[in-house]
Amino acid sequence: MLRRWMLPILFLALGLAAAGRQIAQGSTGGAVTLLLLFLVAGVLLSPLAFPRSVSAAEALRRSATDGRPIVYWRPGCRYCLRLRTRLGLHAHRAHWVDIWRDPEGAAAVRAATGGDETVPTVVVAGTPHVNPDPRWVRAQLT
Repeated sequence: MLRRWMLPILFLALGLAAAGRQIAQGSTGGAVTLLLLFLVAGVLLSPLAFPRSVSAAEALRRSATDGRPIVYWRPGCRYCLRLRTRLGLHAHRAHWVDIWRDPEGAAAVRAATGGDETVPTVVVAGTPHVNPDPRWVRAQLT
């Protein structure tokens, strides 16, 4: 659980340290700016930037019912963040599985990638696609 939040916590700590240094140098505006930048980066790299995750079993069940893709991801992954931001408001149409929270999800990714936990791995109609083009994934969601 803590592993999911390590990078955002690190960004917050670095932001506080940078802001503290700016305040010590007499630059309150610079401190606020730096703190906000690090805070935004921390939020983007946290689980908060992604749709609510479900278990791999639940995602498989839902996908079998509605035909929507399953996206296996993990916090801190820049490629997952790229996919999430490019999907925009369409992201909620997929079933998202955080592989750091769900061992079954991690096992599904390892099975699809030959033993690695390469994410994002998107499963469409039972076929896994490792780090697919976000435009292609978006087309699968409409």
